[in-house]
Amino acid sequence: MKKLSYIFLSALFLSGTFTLPAQNKSLVNTSQSPYAKLSGVGMSDVHWTNGFWADRFEVCKQSMSPGLMKTYMDESISHSFKNFEIAARIDTGSHVGPPFHDGDFYKAFESLVSLYATTGDKNLMVLMDEIIPVITKSQREDGYIHTPVMIEERKNGQKAKAFDDRLNFETYNMGHLMTMACLHYRVTGKRTLLDVAVKATDYLYNFYKTASPELARNAICPSHYMGVVEMYRTTRDPKYLELSKSLIDIRGLMEDGTDDNQDRVPFRQQTKAMGHAVRANYLYAGVADVYAETGDTSLIRPLNLIWDNLVNTKMYITGACGALYDGVSPNGTSYDPLEVQKTHQSYGRDYQLPNMTAHNETCANIGNLLWNWRMLQLTGEAKYADIVELTLYNSILSGVSLNGLDFCYTNPLAVSDKFPYTMRWSGGRIPYIALSNCCPPNTVRTISEVQNYVYNLSEDGLYVNLYGGSQLKTNLKNGDNIQVTQATDYPWDGQISLTIDKAPEKSFTLSMRIPGWCKGATISVNGKKQEVNLESGSYAQITRTWKNGDKVELNLPMEAKLIETNPLVEETRNQIAVKKGPVVYCLESNDLPKQDIFQVVIPSDTKFTPITMNIDNSKFMALEGQAYIENSNWDNTLYREVSPVNKLSSVKLIPYYAWGNRGKSDMTVWMNLKR
Repeated sequence: MKKLSYIFLSALFLSGTFTLPAQNKSLVNTSQSPYAKLSGVGMSDVHWTNGFWADRFEVCKQSMSPGLMKTYMDESISHSFKNFEIAARIDTGSHVGPPFHDGDFYKAFESLVSLYATTGDKNLMVLMDEIIPVITKSQREDGYIHTPVMIEERKNGQKAKAFDDRLNFETYNMGHLMTMACLHYRVTGKRTLLDVAVKATDYLYNFYKTASPELARNAICPSHYMGVVEMYRTTRDPKYLELSKSLIDIRGLMEDGTDDNQDRVPFRQQTKAMGHAVRANYLYAGVADVYAETGDTSLIRPLNLIWDNLVNTKMYITGACGALYDGVSPNGTSYDPLEVQKTHQSYGRDYQLPNMTAHNETCANIGNLLWNWRMLQLTGEAKYADIVELTLYNSILSGVSLNGLDFCYTNPLAVSDKFPYTMRWSGGRIPYIALSNCCPPNTVRTISEVQNYVYNLSEDGLYVNLYGGSQLKTNLKNGDNIQVTQATDYPWDGQISLTIDKAPEKSFTLSMRIPGWCKGATISVNGKKQEVNLESGSYAQITRTWKNGDKVELNLPMEAKLIETNPLVEETRNQIAVKKGPVVYCLESNDLPKQDIFQVVIPSDTKFTPITMNIDNSKFMALEGQAYIENSNWDNTLYREVSPVNKLSSVKLIPYYAWGNRGKSDMTVWMNLKR
């Protein structure tokens, strides 16, 4: 009887007669999640006005998103959209590109949805409405949708076996379809894409009910964990929640599981970040989503342990993840070389954080953001918002050029023309990464959605997570309307002004994040200093009956600081990095053209002076200071006696995200220290 009811529900969805529940229009909908403390505001509720993120959003709107869509719809460059046309029998030909190309296109489409939510640009709606019928026609009647398999089916006239190859990325693609479809429905009210996602999710549900355990585990890069839960939140169909729980349960049940796919050990027994960093972070984000709906404490315990392990031993100062191009599992139980498990683009051992050979795929860094955003929703703890901010300003933004046209796949912390090896994925940006273009659309959709991370709602009131010139118009949890204007030159300056343009009649709590990097914060309301908790890495909370025009002024002291690392990190022992507020800085050879930047020595008492700089029409705050320069002649030399440093010289540092925008260059985040 239960199975019949599921079939009946699905039939109603597809017939258009089923009325979906009232929708919260946030990016991640935890508004009804019983184990989430916070929920998001609507995707149309926040608009950038000026400053850092307003500039980046404008580049995204004018350059990143349209440039990427042009690439994906031009078959002479990318076959991504053409694959859908062939699968839909609109055109003929063969599949071209990697098996995850469908998911790449879905992410690029999601950027259109997010831009439309904020701008209301009718041209974006026209483009989406042209694309959706092609995706719809490419779907099989049973709900399966994956263009490589369907094109092969239609060429040979035989039904191909789904999920036969665990590296075929079917569920990864479907997961991004689900997420994209939920957002499209919330923003536009149209069910054209959601109906496709319902059929696909129903297909997955039925597949996992009947597939062998071995076949069911053929699911690389589990974006579908997040997607399935978001489908549950959108439709409230209980079988989707059932599916999300079973997806976790099947991990680690077979003897041939791998760390590369996080299924050597059952998830509930995992304690460390391991394996392929993108797959790992997507998994952790999806498990956090399941916990938000179920409160299963056996899930939150490993999430907390893995988070501690990542943040304290495996995460770069930029928030980047996945140090190793290739390696072997540090957790294997056998010394037999035939049984050593490969890991790729992966977390290594604790404190294994190389710089020149760092992989740090942009998608892994975005996965870190997605996971920490969900942990913030669960707990309301500022430490998760700190990492959301860290990744956005550094390891995610570094993945795209300042003009929005070129992209990085990897994000090393040092690049040298003298480095004697050619990396498989060299650092630096190019317009199209032919064999693995997953990062560009992921980056573009993320930049188009940053405004969704600024505010949260709680039962008590409003949380302010990020700072940037913006306007908010939304309703609190109790339904009261509130309008807020935020004015600031953050991240270059720590002065933030928040004006309550329209206050609700009832009192509420305003919670403003005090970043973990900040010491000595102060806060005032209408010029009167507030005696509240201003501890670093917490939320300053002010409860009162607010009035129209009330002004909150938060001051976050933001001097440049020298940062050192744990000495167990061999690569950076006796070195420092420079950080001002949330922004990590680097030294680029363009700003020290006659010297070897790797021979720069920073005195521990150096004081850096902020200066305004412009690269490619992007203004930012650079830092100037004094440093020593060592003898830089190391040609054909492995060891030598210590030589004295030369006289002090002026050096200029730029934000890490801005490196590589002036042609080929050497770059380093970590520099030698003179105490």
